[in-house]
Amino acid sequence: MDLPKQIMIVEDEVITQRYLKNILEQYKIDTIDCYDNAKDALMHMKTNKYDMILMDINIKGSVDGIQLAREILRTHSIPIVFITAHNDNETFQEVLDLSPYGFITKPFSGKDVEVAVQLAYRRFLSYSKSYDVEKEEEAQKHIIISKDYMYSCADKKLYHNNNMVKLNIKQNKLLEILSHKINNIVTYDNIILNIWGDDIISDSALRTLVYTLRKALPDLPIISHSKLGYSLSTDFKD
Repeated sequence: MDLPKQIMIVEDEVITQRYLKNILEQYKIDTIDCYDNAKDALMHMKTNKYDMILMDINIKGSVDGIQLAREILRTHSIPIVFITAHNDNETFQEVLDLSPYGFITKPFSGKDVEVAVQLAYRRFLSYSKSYDVEKEEEAQKHIIISKDYMYSCADKKLYHNNNMVKLNIKQNKLLEILSHKINNIVTYDNIILNIWGDDIISDSALRTLVYTLRKALPDLPIISHSKLGYSLSTDFKD
């Protein structure tokens, strides 16, 4: 059974915190830390390493769970499973923009938590293993795409003439995937798995994502390969 060893729970309801902790304690999880606000969660992430976060959308303080997750994902590669009692479309879309690894909907059972955590962690491990470059080497590597573009593996950002290009989370994730396989085709299925995971998406979602990136950066050499996938080419010619 694939389960993380260190889990952070960010939940403002004490009863729900205890319920989640009781469920997780049935499995071989070394650390289960609970916080009810963004400030404490961020402070403890500086000194503790977690393999997964269970994040309630509504938490104490001025920073909600979505904002906290966004801040964490700026500097950490960690699977986040959202806990929510809300099903309004606007909130759901905000969460989807963060490419979550799963959801736990209130009210939930112990089995709901076990399945959500196990699936999320398995997907995370699969994503992590999809790159065959050593982590330490990646952190120091710059990928030269063209005379104008460079991708930094250290901060996972695209640079244009040494200026960081501002992109949304999914656009950055797409560039990360293509950059690590520079000059090689990345299949549609591989890209969709790493960006959307097991979420059900429309047939046009990936095409739309590529379209928005090309529209924002028309000279970035993203190549389409019919019925196969996409690649980022260093030999792009108009």
